[in-house]
Amino acid sequence: MKQAYLLAIHLLLLLLSCPFASQGQQYKHVPLGPVPGAKAHKQAPDPSYQPEFPNLTKIPYYHEPRKLAAIQKLEKRGKYRQALPLLERYVRSFGIQNFYKDTHLLWRLGQLYERQGHTEKAKALYRLVLKHHRSDVREITSHYDSLEQNTTDYYVPLDFYYELVEYRKSVATFKPPRGVYVNMGSAINSDYADYGPTLSDENELFIYTSKRNVNYQGMQTRVNEDLFYSKQNNGFWEEAQSFGKPINSIYNEGSACLSRDGKILYFARCEAPDGMGNCDLYMATLQTDGSWGGITNLGANVNSKAWDSQPTLSAKEDTLYFASDRLGGFGLSDIYFTYKTKGGDWAPARNLGPVVNTRESEVSPFLHPLYQVLYFSSRGQLYNFGDFDIYKTYRVKGRWQEPRNIGPLVNGRGSEYYFTIDAASKNLYYARSEPDDITNLDLYSFPLPMEAHPLAVTKVEGTLTDSLTKKPLSGIISIIDLDNGVEISSRYIRPDGSFEFDLIDNTRYMILIQSPDFFTIERELSLQQDTSFQVMTTVIDYSIPMVFQNIEFDPNESTIKEGMEAVLDEVALFLIDHPTFRLEISGHTDSFGDPDFNLALSQDRADAIKRYIERKVNIPDDRIDAIGYGSQRPLREEKTEEDRRMNRRVEFKIIKPKKDNP
Repeated sequence: MKQAYLLAIHLLLLLLSCPFASQGQQYKHVPLGPVPGAKAHKQAPDPSYQPEFPNLTKIPYYHEPRKLAAIQKLEKRGKYRQALPLLERYVRSFGIQNFYKDTHLLWRLGQLYERQGHTEKAKALYRLVLKHHRSDVREITSHYDSLEQNTTDYYVPLDFYYELVEYRKSVATFKPPRGVYVNMGSAINSDYADYGPTLSDENELFIYTSKRNVNYQGMQTRVNEDLFYSKQNNGFWEEAQSFGKPINSIYNEGSACLSRDGKILYFARCEAPDGMGNCDLYMATLQTDGSWGGITNLGANVNSKAWDSQPTLSAKEDTLYFASDRLGGFGLSDIYFTYKTKGGDWAPARNLGPVVNTRESEVSPFLHPLYQVLYFSSRGQLYNFGDFDIYKTYRVKGRWQEPRNIGPLVNGRGSEYYFTIDAASKNLYYARSEPDDITNLDLYSFPLPMEAHPLAVTKVEGTLTDSLTKKPLSGIISIIDLDNGVEISSRYIRPDGSFEFDLIDNTRYMILIQSPDFFTIERELSLQQDTSFQVMTTVIDYSIPMVFQNIEFDPNESTIKEGMEAVLDEVALFLIDHPTFRLEISGHTDSFGDPDFNLALSQDRADAIKRYIERKVNIPDDRIDAIGYGSQRPLREEKTEEDRRMNRRVEFKIIKPKKDNP
């Protein structure tokens, strides 16, 4: 477990501190004096805070040398309080080009915020630097990591997580996730790339893109991207069919979305004669005879001279989000949006901004059909498990919040794209590739994990501490949804002993905390609102045997009583969770009666406990030693009945391996 923990931390730090080629402005952490109150309390995060940049779509670059000189002059004199509002106004005026030309000003403003105790504002600026820099920022990643170490999600590696689930199967009724990476099968997938899924409003029609139509022209082959659909029949998807003409043509079509009434189809078409760039967005209308027609290019307000694709509609169908690699964006490709004017036309497309878009690629937007939650794929956000990962971002008070990785149950070591969810938020569909074959995408489906659920916004947070020393403890925490019988991605407890999950309100959960240092902690929680609590436990001292007060047999008997089972189950669970540990059970009696009978009785009691644990968790008998000592090892000289009671005991000694390798 320790090695897995260190591996997870190492991977996280590697992601945050990856070196980049040095060019342009260098960044150094300039000492600004002590941060007021930094050690006095942990500032509550403000998830709704995001900086505003109203100039983004108005000017490409903002530059005012006189204003910059005035700010620098104040900073040199140590007048940071006076410099802060001036630099704040300057950064607020940024155009898109400022984010890669003047990222050092974002860093500097973040430092001023941090000095004034506005830690969350500072971290928001630091995140922007890390997303948009084009120079060496290892010092920034190091400083940012030090601020975030007690708020970051330290996910347990997926393989290790499944080992934990397997260990618990024989003793726990909780189910592991109901299938990860479930390929949708030959009715949907082909030997070629299949991707870009979307659903009709009633989930009856599954639409996607496929490269299966291959045209052989002599010695050359031409791969044609076309739109396909499948109908749902009694919970199963039928054999996919091509949309046919006029939707599919000799050009490439794909990445569609459907209006809620099913009468308007928005899709991408590439290299067409009426196109404005590489790929454009089009719309088609369902005709009265059931065919599609009226195919129309969405026009210059939406399309550019570059690649425009992957449309998704808002719930009211008045806003269209899409991906584009047009000039003037933040990175290789960005997410844009357009909205319908009062006259019914599409307004000029606008960039979604620097919180969602990065210097890398953002693609495959999907807006949830009921909620203000945008999903998209990115390789430029701060925490990636693979190449492209899927993220979600919430719109709060008109601003898109910091994107959240939807976790390792969806995002693996390869690339994940084209995410879609049914309206009931029960199942997800997406395309993914294996690391060794990034071109051959297949469509996958499985029940929506908690990290991806749009309603997972109720916060559960807590701390785990030693009941004696009050110091933070390490371990793995898992949350089980008792109503649906599935687990949520397990995480390592943070360095300060804290943990945090975003869950769905009005749901019952079981919290499990595991570690080699203490017995597994289980706590049931009926979630009604944001909840904070503290968990305290006693660390196992492996040098001292443990004695449980409720392990008391009837006189002269060795039968396991019902009242003992809860404690014995806990010991059994510990052995399952830690398969390299061993257990020694020793039985002891008082000195009353015949010594030989007491010796045999103590051995029978130790053997009975051993048999109970082995039957309970089905482990090899060589992991448990059972020894009866009779009255040979008293704890007290027997002067009173209380002394004799103390000597009548069963001791449990957990033997920790020299190397803890889970």
